[in-house]
Amino acid sequence: MSEPQEAPLSLYHLLDPEVLANPYPLYRRLREESPVHWDPYLHAWVVTRYPDVVEVLHHFHADRTPSPERLEQLGMGEITPIAALMVDQMLFLDPPKHGRVRRLASVAFTPRRVAVLREHIATIAAALVEDLVGAESFDVMEAIANPLPAIVTAEMLGVPTSDHELLKGWSQDFAEMLGNFQHNPGRARKTLQTVAEMTAYFHEAVARQASHPTEGLVNALATAEVDGDRLSEHEVVANVIVTMIGGQETTTNLIGNGLLSLLRHPGELRKLREQPALIGPAVEELLRYESPSQHTARIAPPGAVLGDTPIPEGAAVIAVMGAANRDPERFEDPDLLDVGRADNRHLAFGWAAHFCFGAPLARLEGQLALSTLLGRFKELSLASDDVRWRPNLGLRGLTELRVAAR
Repeated sequence: MSEPQEAPLSLYHLLDPEVLANPYPLYRRLREESPVHWDPYLHAWVVTRYPDVVEVLHHFHADRTPSPERLEQLGMGEITPIAALMVDQMLFLDPPKHGRVRRLASVAFTPRRVAVLREHIATIAAALVEDLVGAESFDVMEAIANPLPAIVTAEMLGVPTSDHELLKGWSQDFAEMLGNFQHNPGRARKTLQTVAEMTAYFHEAVARQASHPTEGLVNALATAEVDGDRLSEHEVVANVIVTMIGGQETTTNLIGNGLLSLLRHPGELRKLREQPALIGPAVEELLRYESPSQHTARIAPPGAVLGDTPIPEGAAVIAVMGAANRDPERFEDPDLLDVGRADNRHLAFGWAAHFCFGAPLARLEGQLALSTLLGRFKELSLASDDVRWRPNLGLRGLTELRVAAR
């Protein structure tokens, strides 16, 4: 009798909830058996080794969103509002357009602005955690991981903090499209509604800031100027939206994934409690170990070669940061969580020109959220083994994380 055949290698296995809950054996197979892998199911090349992922992030094209005109030609005109938004977002731009938008955005998103927020973020985190005191158990996602980044984002943008739940809902809806590669007509309809609501909201915010300016990011982007160059209102709205989504989803996932990882490694949790100053390297390790963003797509330039494999010009390439961050050729004992890990140049925030310019804020929120939780509760443990992961293949995070506390 013949032996059962192992399932063919493909990222489509992430559609299986059990694989999504622990994708690392799949990533290991890809790295070891086919590190530059043509995936016929996804019609894309998949790369999983650290140096190959760096190469893709550094040199391959980010301009991968079809123009509205191209979608019309393909008979997909109904989703042109999504494309019209994405083609102006820095996440999907190549030089020189990317450099122009990022340069102007960076004027508005300085380290000084992040430093000013530190004490305020700590106050918000403390208030959210204090509300949990006395509860035998609580859902970390509902109580902290979702609201903290949403409130901070609203304040950073300069819109009413009372709108933070609205912003979070839009962010989650749009992220479902960004993080999944399977076709889902229902998701497209929902995303279209979200895009319409978000763009209307932020166009109104730009108009409001013109007459009643604040120090928020909406006004800063609208007024940022470098050598006489300014962003158009559409560019302002598009990049406020991508900043809002990236800031919330990355940070929410960092807090939830990070705490789950610590609870599953009580020795490392104890080490962090005993040495609170380790919170900085600990957050870097949590970003590496359970990366909030698992993979991203690029387009191959002319003459591209990964490893020994030539990649056709214009081919789609999926760079799996979650796999690269567990590459044993780059990280010693990569499947081991070590909150004191020193050599830790992970790829959770990307690389080079497209390195996430909101990374300092995400790190700060993650550090303060986890430090506040550990400082307020002497004991934290998983209240249930039923850990629920979001059905998002690229943006790795939890829908629920219930913990017992005292």
